Amino acid sequence: MNNTAIYGVFDNESSLLGAIRAIRDKGINITDVVSPYPIEEVFHVLNLKTRIPALAFMYGVFGMLATFGFLYWTSVVNYPLVFGGKPQNTLSFVIVVFVMVINITIASTLVTFFLTEKKGPGAVPKYDYEGMTDDKYFIIIEKNAELDEAAVNKLLKEGGAIEISEK
Repeated sequence: MNNTAIYGVFDNESSLLGAIRAIRDKGINITDVVSPYPIEEVFHVLNLKTRIPALAFMYGVFGMLATFGFLYWTSVVNYPLVFGGKPQNTLSFVIVVFVMVINITIASTLVTFFLTEKKGPGAVPKYDYEGMTDDKYFIIIEKNAELDEAAVNKLLKEGGAIEISEK
């Protein structure tokens, strides 16, 4: 893959989405879209799928089972205390299990995200452009031999790009 890319810079969400649709209709492959916040419609337009929600659900189930197992072991099997004839595994477990499910799910999902995206200390950014995540929206198209740069530049300009550059 070539290291150079065409950057289309937009100043609002609607022109970004219009340009994405126009570029996809022409069959040009969009490498990445960067925005200051997640835009749900971009995922639908680019047909992007993620497994993060399914993994988060599995982490939550694991967290629930592990926490309940730990509480059951410590309160019922290993060191049971009888308080007025109440059952050992009472509803007092529910709050602790709920909180631990949330904590385990969040921590595991963050670790999964950072590992899959190769983020972390010392990670080199894939795309480096001044103010990329501040207040602008970007469409990034990797250059290759088959790419018609003039057509891409025209589509970006017609889509409302305020700046088009190559890096």
